[in-house]
Amino acid sequence: MLDCSAMSADPAKLSDALEAVLWDNDGVLVETESLFFEVTRAAFARLGLALTKDLWGTRYLAEGKPSREIALALGADPARIDSVLRERNEEYRRVLRQPPSIRPHVRETLKALVGRVRMAIVTGCDRAQLDQVHASSELLSFFELIVTSDDCPHPKPHPELYRIALRVLKLDPSNCLAIEDSPRGVAAACAAGVACLAVPTELTSRLRFPGALAVEPEVSAVLKYLDRSSSQEISGRNYVDLTP
Repeated sequence: MLDCSAMSADPAKLSDALEAVLWDNDGVLVETESLFFEVTRAAFARLGLALTKDLWGTRYLAEGKPSREIALALGADPARIDSVLRERNEEYRRVLRQPPSIRPHVRETLKALVGRVRMAIVTGCDRAQLDQVHASSELLSFFELIVTSDDCPHPKPHPELYRIALRVLKLDPSNCLAIEDSPRGVAAACAAGVACLAVPTELTSRLRFPGALAVEPEVSAVLKYLDRSSSQEISGRNYVDLTP
């Protein structure tokens, strides 16, 4: 397994054999993490709880704690939590009817990568939500494979979502680079043997990213890690959709 903690941010560390870039979705491709936080903050307020960005970033995005567990730890009435979180989930689905913003420099970076490396989405959201979020983004056509929570019962930081992508695409993890916005996403990629760039959002900008190859200000930084010789066209790709 790749020891991400021992790697520097030198692009040459990856340039010789980089074949694929594996993208997280929420907070990396689209601006959904902030939307989910705001809906969750309102839900926690109904439980009499004050949810801050720092707390949510640490407990949810870094440690991977479920919303229910976080609410309990903050002192919520256990009898009310489940119903309030159901309402939260319904509200979030309503919010997503308005297409979320695409993250800065995403579209331009994807266009620059086409034909140079293979690309996949590896996300913890389900396929229905992914399709709703990208209903008008026109981004999904850039990706050869999409792996969602429908394909795996284990959420990040468990590495199985990444392992599925590697198996389906028949890729060596040492020849891949992941892009994540949260510590638990970085942990999932590293546990699968994939080097990972962290590109923080407002919610994760104060967090540490143990194991990350580098922490970059925007996704376009991935272009620094490409082998110059990878500019030849990739042909004959078979696009894979794991949706049942």
